Amino acid sequence: MKITNVRPWLIKSSASYWGEFLFVEVNTDEGITGWGEITTTTRIANRALTTMLRQIGTMLIGEDPARIEHLWHKLFRSFTYMGSRGAAVECVSAIDIALWDIRGKALGQPIYELLGGPVRDEIALYTHPDQRKFTSRAGAIAEIKDIVKSGHTALKFDPFPQQGPHVDGEAREQRDGYLDGSMTRKDEREAAELTALIRETAGPEIEILIDAHGRFDVPTAIRLCRTLEDAGQIDWFEEPVPPESFNALKQVREKVNAPISWGERGHTKWDFVPILENKLADYIMPDVTWTGGITELKKISALCEAYYIPVSPHDAAGPINVVAGAQVMMTVPNFYKLETSEWNLRKYDQLIDKPLDNSNGSLKLNKTPGLGIEMNRDYLEANQVE
Repeated sequence: MKITNVRPWLIKSSASYWGEFLFVEVNTDEGITGWGEITTTTRIANRALTTMLRQIGTMLIGEDPARIEHLWHKLFRSFTYMGSRGAAVECVSAIDIALWDIRGKALGQPIYELLGGPVRDEIALYTHPDQRKFTSRAGAIAEIKDIVKSGHTALKFDPFPQQGPHVDGEAREQRDGYLDGSMTRKDEREAAELTALIRETAGPEIEILIDAHGRFDVPTAIRLCRTLEDAGQIDWFEEPVPPESFNALKQVREKVNAPISWGERGHTKWDFVPILENKLADYIMPDVTWTGGITELKKISALCEAYYIPVSPHDAAGPINVVAGAQVMMTVPNFYKLETSEWNLRKYDQLIDKPLDNSNGSLKLNKTPGLGIEMNRDYLEANQVE
């Protein structure tokens, strides 16, 4: 079998938080097609990655898609002089996921069977409330009650206002061009009130996870974490500071009590080694579409297992992100929970051939070979961004 074509699909979709998805299709001369995904958080990044994928595709024509490890290193090492992290690894991730999809289909097995077989029957999830419904106390209460009723046992949200003063809909760092890392006392108080309300509504058995989105300086992150600890029991504090400085993360970790979660912006196993060696996180949360694909997520999980650190893959994008992470976690002993962007995953139905089953707060993978889903080509064609 040989690879004949690599095609990026940048599409507009209301199912995406950012309005777009970026998928990749890898074709072979035996008619087997594999699908991968990147989907970043900005329009400019999606377009840059689309261009990069077209160039990468020329390197793969004629290659054997079964040589997944070989092709991972071939692609990764082709970027080392421009920096083998970030966009380079995200492109590798999308291709890697597609190659595993092809391999599973060629062998007639779901991917998790090729990774050592399952150690569990289903994948526990944590999810997000729709914070657009938080404009009123009643709206917030209703949304949290719906999540609890759906069977999810953990939820994550960002209680901190992201808009700068007097600027509607624009994050402060986008407006000013830099990240100042601060938070007003008023916004801090409102975040604490929201956290207390959610804890009260969810009850003591539901895990409450806080996402700081890596945008605070050291003293602000410490202050905010302590405030939320007082407002209501929180079960982790995610990305308290920007990911560039491990020393900043260390300072925060030494001053707060809440468990620290880190990793959605970690690229490859090499980024996670210093986090583990320096005991900087209690949970590791790599994104399968950003950190190096299925191949690398499995390796990162094994590193974490040696430190007895649970793995909880990040997901903020499309159905391939969800399913690819789940395929790996079926085989990982030190798995915590898999993230989904919403508690109701029916938004993905128009993109794929069969709905995802997340009933009672857990994802059930089917035994279909490969990823277990096929993309709806008609929908992709109709919604492709020119």
